[in-house]
Amino acid sequence: MASTSPRGTAEADVAGGAGGTDAPRTFTEAIRARDDAALLALLRARPDLATPSPSTLRSLAARASSRTALERALAHADARTLQALEAVVALAGDGPVSPDDVRHAVGADDVAPPGPDEDAADGGTAVERSLADALTAALLWDAGEPGRPDLRPAPGLDDVLGPHPAGLGPARPGERPPRTEPPALTDGALPDLPRGGREVLDALTWGPPIGLVPAPGTPARAAVDALVDARLLLRTDARHVTLPRDVGLALRGGRTHRSPELAPPRPDGRTVPQAVADAEAASAALELVRRVDLLVAAWDDAAPAVLRSGGLGVRDLRRTAQALGADEADTAFVVEVAAAAGVVADDGEAPPSYRPTTVADRWEVLDDAERWALLAAAWSGSRRTPWLVGSRDEKGNLRAPLSPDLHRGWVPRLRRQVLGVLAAQPGTALDVDAVMTVLRWHAPRTVPPEQAVAGLLTEAALLGATGAGALSGPGSAVLDGADPAGLDQALRVALPPEVDEVLLQGDLTGIVPGRPSQALALLLERSADVESRGAATTVRFSATSVTRALDHGTTADELLDALARRSRVPVPQPLEYLVRDVARRHESLRVGSAGSYVRAADPTVLAGLVADPRLAHLGLVRLAPTVLAAAVPAVELHDALRARGLLSAVEGPDGRVLSARLRRPPRPDRTPRDPRRGPSAEPEATSDDARAHLVARLRAADAGDETAVDRLAAGHRAAATTPDTGGGASREAANGGRAAATGGRPRTTEPGDALATLHDALRDGRVVWIEMVGASGVLERRALKPLRLDGGRLRALDPAREAELTVAVHRIAGVEPVDG
Repeated sequence: MASTSPRGTAEADVAGGAGGTDAPRTFTEAIRARDDAALLALLRARPDLATPSPSTLRSLAARASSRTALERALAHADARTLQALEAVVALAGDGPVSPDDVRHAVGADDVAPPGPDEDAADGGTAVERSLADALTAALLWDAGEPGRPDLRPAPGLDDVLGPHPAGLGPARPGERPPRTEPPALTDGALPDLPRGGREVLDALTWGPPIGLVPAPGTPARAAVDALVDARLLLRTDARHVTLPRDVGLALRGGRTHRSPELAPPRPDGRTVPQAVADAEAASAALELVRRVDLLVAAWDDAAPAVLRSGGLGVRDLRRTAQALGADEADTAFVVEVAAAAGVVADDGEAPPSYRPTTVADRWEVLDDAERWALLAAAWSGSRRTPWLVGSRDEKGNLRAPLSPDLHRGWVPRLRRQVLGVLAAQPGTALDVDAVMTVLRWHAPRTVPPEQAVAGLLTEAALLGATGAGALSGPGSAVLDGADPAGLDQALRVALPPEVDEVLLQGDLTGIVPGRPSQALALLLERSADVESRGAATTVRFSATSVTRALDHGTTADELLDALARRSRVPVPQPLEYLVRDVARRHESLRVGSAGSYVRAADPTVLAGLVADPRLAHLGLVRLAPTVLAAAVPAVELHDALRARGLLSAVEGPDGRVLSARLRRPPRPDRTPRDPRRGPSAEPEATSDDARAHLVARLRAADAGDETAVDRLAAGHRAAATTPDTGGGASREAANGGRAAATGGRPRTTEPGDALATLHDALRDGRVVWIEMVGASGVLERRALKPLRLDGGRLRALDPAREAELTVAVHRIAGVEPVDG
């Protein structure tokens, strides 16, 4: 948000959105006075307020000031914003609180606006930016006249921030804290204090403001008693004293915080050139793609079973780790990212097992950059936590890869935050402690677990989002939310050029001087074994590797020709001898499959069946003069021979003829499905169009236009753009419109409106009419003065009976101001 003056444009737009000149008296009036643009900004800053849809603007105000909503909003507030909010809460009193007061209280007067993210051309300070954001998010509201701002905290904000904002004690009853530069308290200003009094005040100055009363008869007790007599300390009970807020501010020189936190910290790290980071990232990306290739091959040969509770077993994880040549932690990440990309998945059979999917078939025709883009796109939105594999849950069970227990909804947000920290210091490698320092500033109230941050940094290194600890070019594309095409291009820029040649040597080895092309990599993968990797790749040819190539349908001449085309020198004689020798032995024995067979005692009976074009679909092959093999089941072969005019009989394995009534198995006509189960998508955020519909409905309900409410609700249901498709929300809005259309200030029956009225009465100390269900189940109407509203209970004073009572909120049927 653009910076503003102390009474800047952003604040004026929020406070005076309705276009009126009268200052709002309550938080609810401030919300109702906002214009549509300010309401849209509020819903954009706090999207949770729109789900479920509130019925009226009073309901929106009540929801915005509820403890749950405030805690959710403060959970994402940075340290600068929290300091500004604490300063407003600490300074709030009978007089106005201006942005200048807040800026002075947090100690920002002598600090230049820091950080490259601050736009110095706007002329605003960091504190003013935070105040403008807080006003937009309805964490603060402006009760002042135009040109004379009076910032006040939202109802309930002081309770959420705690009893001692900024470590300050409570304000004296009936007194307001100072707004201007207070006189500093010195020992000369306290001549009657005994020795040690100043030390007591210094110990309580920066909080906590509560101290324990020393034992009687000690010098420390005498000092505390003297401070209490001088009204510099307040005795809360027999054992505790409190430093009043005005004294604390005076001792602090009018400041609420010892040191302002105006910008994110920039911890020191190791400098990494961008070229080095990109090179390391490219190497890691190629290694990840290679490991996924090995995973597909390993699980295609031997599919691991799915545990009864879901996930991959310990033995299968170890077996997979051996196939990949990695440790179990890295293997768990490879398995998780491959599953997130849909390359492997639960096949859904009985019993279930993990197998490559149809995505793996397309995977084989992609090059390295396209494969990595597929994996990176899946990782960027994944909610999985592979770093928890091997740990135990609350019940003591071991967490396994691909198990449902590894799902965490906050992972994508934390992943973006971690990469964002690295992006803020390009060319710098930051460790876990440095990243945690920055994250603590961005969200002091919800600091992520260190294990999760360390796990995400490790994943980023394995994926290639970081190189040598610094953010890489491909990692920047991941952070920017690029599509697979953009990720593909980002990696191609970092990858070294491809080579399509291999240096064949006489010792049955070959050297690839660089990154092999896709065709060369496939050729060597099938015909050789890798001995070492690095800037160059060394491979070795053996009888086993050549057999693997021949098993893929390649002949000896085709293999030698492919190697000769990619070698600068002729194929060495030892390699040619090896290939032809293995090929000769490879062709000596042939293995095939047959669905059935037919035999006859007389060879002439079978004569001509193989060459008969009418029987070509049977796939007949002569194995002996009296035996033919067929590619179809025995039942289909039997029917075809009968149709040909031959009297055949079906025999069992023991040679006995089976019954003529054969059980024909059903044909497998089921269409093969893609068993891929991708990661659950992020819940779609409410669109601006949906927010605009909601604002229009709230505005119509607030104005009492019942027809407009019904029309907007119907159109909103037809558009189906919000989680609430009409129904209850539209009826609530219509009911609110009918109530407002009756004129005056009617009895509030909507739960949100009732809570808003109670909050207003609680803040202003007014008496309201409350209709509640009594002990006998009958509605009672009583005039009560709310004293406290917390935990679903209202504590109120009955002035007529001079007695206090506590009422459960769910027993309140309606609330109405006494002057209504």
